[in-house]
Amino acid sequence: MAVTEITQFQEKVYTHLLLIPPGRVTSYAALARTLCTSPRAIGGALRNNPYAPDVPCHRVIASDGFVGGFMGDWQKAPSGINQTKKLRLLAEEGVHFDTEGKLITSTTPTTTHTPFTTAATATTSTTSTATAVKKACRKEAAGAGHVWFDGASSLDSDLDGAQERLKIIMESGKSKKV
Repeated sequence: MAVTEITQFQEKVYTHLLLIPPGRVTSYAALARTLCTSPRAIGGALRNNPYAPDVPCHRVIASDGFVGGFMGDWQKAPSGINQTKKLRLLAEEGVHFDTEGKLITSTTPTTTHTPFTTAATATTSTTSTATAVKKACRKEAAGAGHVWFDGASSLDSDLDGAQERLKIIMESGKSKKV
């Protein structure tokens, strides 16, 4: 099958999406900080994800815990159909929302989390400092009911593996089977 053309930016975003395990979510803002861009740019890349749900854009929600957009529609879109699909996909993974579309969790994201590994962190931190931050975040993220994924436990090898998985998904020609 032919590979769908995506931009380098989309490839970076989709690779990072593959790091988010089932049953966990991240925010547009956290992903944007990771890639040194804006939440709107992340939303634009997710809106055009031809590999959903294999590349899990449904695992990205608004930073305030609301479900956010899906397939180009924001949370109060007139149809509501896309939100229903996103909520169904997340519920199948064990992530639940209340009737108003707010994430149900006993732990909310805090500013102490370091989302993924940012380019700025990678260039300004020593290896020992970055390792200490990752260990602290991993320990904090282990709490019961924690569904926010901040990527702090991700290693460079995880990113390499995600890049390989994205190539396989792209080559298989899978697209929008939501």
